[in-house]
Formats: sequence, structure tokens, C-alpha cells
Amino acid sequence: MVEEQEQVRRSLIDRWFPERHVFLRTNGEIKGHVLTSGRQMMMAGAGIAVAAWTLVASGSFIFDLAARSRADDEIVRARAASERLNADLQARLETAVVRMSATTGGLDEMASMVERRHAALTGVMTMFRGVDGAEAVLAPRPPLPAAQTGPVQRIVAVRMDQERLIERAGDFAQTRAERLRLAFRLAGLNPAAYAASGSALGGPLVEARDPKALATILDVDEPFAIRIRHAADNLSEMRGLADAAEGLPFHRPTQARTTSGFGVRFDPFNGRPAVHQGQDFAAPLNTAIHATAPGIVSFAGVRSGYGNTVEIDHGRGFKTRFAHLNTMAVQPGQRVALGQRIGGMGTTGRSTGVHLHYEVWMDGRPQNPARFIRAGEQIVQ
Repeated sequence: MVEEQEQVRRSLIDRWFPERHVFLRTNGEIKGHVLTSGRQMMMAGAGIAVAAWTLVASGSFIFDLAARSRADDEIVRARAASERLNADLQARLETAVVRMSATTGGLDEMASMVERRHAALTGVMTMFRGVDGAEAVLAPRPPLPAAQTGPVQRIVAVRMDQERLIERAGDFAQTRAERLRLAFRLAGLNPAAYAASGSALGGPLVEARDPKALATILDVDEPFAIRIRHAADNLSEMRGLADAAEGLPFHRPTQARTTSGFGVRFDPFNGRPAVHQGQDFAAPLNTAIHATAPGIVSFAGVRSGYGNTVEIDHGRGFKTRFAHLNTMAVQPGQRVALGQRIGGMGTTGRSTGVHLHYEVWMDGRPQNPARFIRAGEQIVQ
């Protein structure tokens, strides 16, 4: 039985990879080369590996382009909708100016409404405290000079500025949230899994999801309450994604140049195709290596093949590995911050020269570090 199986195997090999002879003529001299079945099988295997690597790389590139295009389209649509809403709002306010200018009988009522809106708007603006760029975008306009305008005009101007601020607050938070969602998609992550589950802003914005109820609680008109709800929802999602991003390895371990990427490559020692589970960076000896996210050092020592290695647990199932280090500046159990120096670049372990081998793991599986680095660059933009 074994002999029959061996004969069948040999028959298939001879059929697909028969021994071939190649003759090359150079300067009148003819040389013959024999391509055995084994050599042909090795060449075919190498060709398949290269084709598979090309397919995976092309698919990754196309996926990134599609993700960027979808996110950019969403941002354009959101901005167009905001512009239409602002135009409609401006038209309604101009109509209100005409009505209010015709009579001053409701001056006290208008002033009271503006004060109530101001109190609600102050609560929303407080939520943006500490957010980069929010202070400049959401700065109120200076009041109109009292000597040149009447009370009705000043009240209307304040009301229009309130409308402008609440719309800009919603647009600001929505744009930031869109950018963060794009960054998560570039890293191959589902942004919905990292956004805040429900509003985390507290107060009446949590208690009242219905615009009418929210308007009653804040003592403002319903359209203004709807815009407050819109801004609060966008801010909640933006903060949830931003907080999650701060704990993920979205930063570069070093500014050195990349020499080898993630995926199938030819092993530098034996020349055979092999899976490379990280990204390599080359620079001079002892170039500083930094933590790409805050976390706790889970390992600092020597690993077979990796040499001096530091591993950091970032929580949420994420871990990073820094290998071939010449020096290590952290200890197991030590808490490290983003950007903290954890060691110096070296060539320990299975290495052909001074470089850093950097890996990103999620739930026990290696990920492409380039995706996370591109995500970090998107967040910075």
C-alpha cells in the first residue's frame, strides 16, 4: 500500500515537474543545465509565495484607499448638511430681526430667552474645555457697541451668536469624531467598539434624550435644545474615541527609517520565504526607542531569536514588542507613559545589523504596525 502511494506521488511529480534540460550558448560554447523535479518544485513554491505576498499587499493597499475615501465622503456630506442648516438658520434669524425690530413690546421676554439660552450654552461650552483647538473655534463675537445700536439689535446679535456657537460646537465635534473614526479604520479596528457607550457628559443631557423633555429641563426653545443634543452627542463620541486612542499604540517607536515591513519576505539568513510579524527600523547603535502607548512592562529580558526584548501590555488586548535592543531602560511591572524611553537600538539576537524589530499584537494575534502608525498620523492631522 505504501509503495503504491509512493508510486502515485512520483507519477504526479513526474507529470507536473518532469526533469528538464536547459542549454545555453555563450560565445560559441554550449552549456547544459539540468532542472530536477525538486528544483522545479522549489521554484514553483517560491513563485506562489511571491504571488501570495503581492496579493496580500495589494489588498491591504486597496483597503486603506477605500477606507480613506469613505471617511472623506462622510466628512464632505456632513459639512454640506451643516452649510445648508446654517443657511436656513440665517434666513430664519433675519426674519426674526424684522419682526423684533417692528415692536419692542416683547423686549423683556426676548432678553429672558437669551439669558436662558446663554445658561444652556455655557454648559455645552464647558464640555469642550481642554479639547485642542476648541477655544479658538468656539470664541464668542464681541458685543455690539451700545452707543450705535438699540437694545433689540443687541439682543438679536447675541441670539445669532448663540446660534452660531452651538452649530460650530456640533460641527467641530463631528469633524473630530470623523477623523478619529477614519484613524481606527486605518488601523483595522471597528470605531464603534471603542466609542463611548451612551453620553458620558452628565446632567440633563443624559436624563433627557427627547428634545421636548430636554427643552423643558434646560428651559429653552425646542430647536435650540435639538442643536444642544446634537453637539453633546458628537462630543461624547469624539471624547470616547479620543480617550481610547490615547491608550492604543498609534505612535512611532522611533523616527528611524523603515527597512522591512509586515508580511511575507525572504529570510535574511536562509533566503527562504518567511512571515515577518513586525516592522523593522534601522538607525545607529543606541538610538532611543520609545513606548508607543502607555502601559505596563510585561517582559524585559532575553528571548530566543529576539535578543534583548521589552514587551508592554496596553490593555484592551493590545501588546507591543521591541526586539534586538542593545540596552533596556525599564523593568517588568513598571508603568510607562507614551513616548517614554524604554531602551536603545541594537543588534542582539537573530539580527544582521543594528535595527529595531517592532511588533503590535491584538488579542494574541500579530497586527501590521504600519496600519497603527498611519492611524496615529491621521489623528495628528
